[in-house]
Amino acid sequence: MTQLPYSIVRLLPKAKPQVIRHGFPWVFANELVMDRRTKGATPGSLVVLEDADRRPLGLGTINPLSKIAVRMLDFDTDAVIDQAWFKAKLERALQHRDACYDEPFYRLVHAEADGLPGIIIDRFGDVAVIQPNAAYAEAMIEMIVAALVEVTGVSTVIKNGTGRARSLEGLDEEMVVVHGTAPDGPVPVQMNGATYMADVMGGQKTGLFLDQRPNHAFAAGLAKGGKVLDVFSHVGGFSLAALANGAASAVAVDGSAPALELAKAGAEASGVADKFETRHGDAFDVLEALGAEGETFDVVVCDPPAFAPSKQTAEKGLRAYERVARLAAPLVKEGGYLVLCSCSHAADLKRFRDASARGIGRGGRRSQLVYTGQAGPDHPLLPQLAESGYLKALVFRL
Repeated sequence: MTQLPYSIVRLLPKAKPQVIRHGFPWVFANELVMDRRTKGATPGSLVVLEDADRRPLGLGTINPLSKIAVRMLDFDTDAVIDQAWFKAKLERALQHRDACYDEPFYRLVHAEADGLPGIIIDRFGDVAVIQPNAAYAEAMIEMIVAALVEVTGVSTVIKNGTGRARSLEGLDEEMVVVHGTAPDGPVPVQMNGATYMADVMGGQKTGLFLDQRPNHAFAAGLAKGGKVLDVFSHVGGFSLAALANGAASAVAVDGSAPALELAKAGAEASGVADKFETRHGDAFDVLEALGAEGETFDVVVCDPPAFAPSKQTAEKGLRAYERVARLAAPLVKEGGYLVLCSCSHAADLKRFRDASARGIGRGGRRSQLVYTGQAGPDHPLLPQLAESGYLKALVFRL
C-alpha cells in the first residue's frame, strides 16, 4: 500500500462505517477517535477517514471545532483536491442546470447534494453568490472562485460569509466581492414570467429564494383572475408570479421594509404595479387584522422563515406553523386555496402536514390537500441526507 499524503482519522468501534460507504456525507465528532492529533487538526484540512479496522473509507475534510467533524469529499483516497477537482464538480452541476433551465438563474451548487459539502452557489445571470459554510471551503475559496469563473464565465462573484452555519463552523462573518465588481443596485432575475429584484449584497441569504420556483408556478395557476395574499412575502415570490400569470390583484405582507421595496420594484419591472400592494408589519398581527376586517382572498400563501431550525426547536416551530394555518384559513374564500410552506428540515413532511391540518381545523375550515411540493430541480436532494430536502409546500382547497 502506498503512503497516503493525508493525515488519518478513524471511526470509533461504535460508529457505523456502512453509512459512509452508502453515501452519508458527515461524521459527527462523537463518532470519531478524538485523540490529541485529531483535536489539533487545522480546520478545513484534508484527511483520510478509516473505519475502526483501519480500512479506508474515503477522503474528507476535518474541522475539530464543529459537531460535523468530517465532511466526505471523495471516495478515492488518492484524489487531489485542487482547482481541477472543483472544476469537474462545477461542470457536472452546470450540466444539470442547463438541462433544466433556459436562462442562467438558478442554484448552481446545493452543497452535499452536488458533492460540495457546505458550499452554496446561486447564479443570477453574470453574478454568482457563494456561501462557503464549511472550513475547507473558506480555506480554498480562491481556487473555488477561479474554477467557478472558468466554468460559468460569470463576471462577478460575491462571497456571502454570513449566517448560522458559519458560526457553527467557527468562521467569521464577511460579505465581500471576490471577483469582478459589485453590481450597481439589485440584480433583475426572471422566473415564471415575473421579474424579481435580488439584493445580492445586502438581502437575505444570497438575495433571492430560488427554491420555491415550481411552487410559485403551481400557485400562480390557481390564482388566475383572483385576489392573492402573499404573507412572509420577502421580495414578492408568490405574488409577483401570480400577477405575471393573470391574477387580478395581490397584497404582499412582510416584516422587512427593504424586502417590500424590492417587491415593489419587481412589480414595476414586471408591469403589474397597478395590481400590487404591500403591507408592512408582523405577519401574525397582519393576519389577525385582516381577519378582523373581514377580508378574503382566492389564494392565501404563507411562506414563513424556518420556525424549527433544529430538533430542539421542532415542537415550538410546529406550534407556530399551526398558528399560521389557523389565522390564514378564515381569509380564504369558499373553494379557494391556502398555500402553506416550511423550510425547516427539523419538521418533516408528516409533522408539518399534521400541524397545518390542525390549524386549518381550528380556524373553522374543512380542507382537502391538492398538492405537495418541494424545492426545484436546482436544489437536488441527497437521499442519504434528509436535511437536503428541507422545503415543503402544501396546497389545501378549503
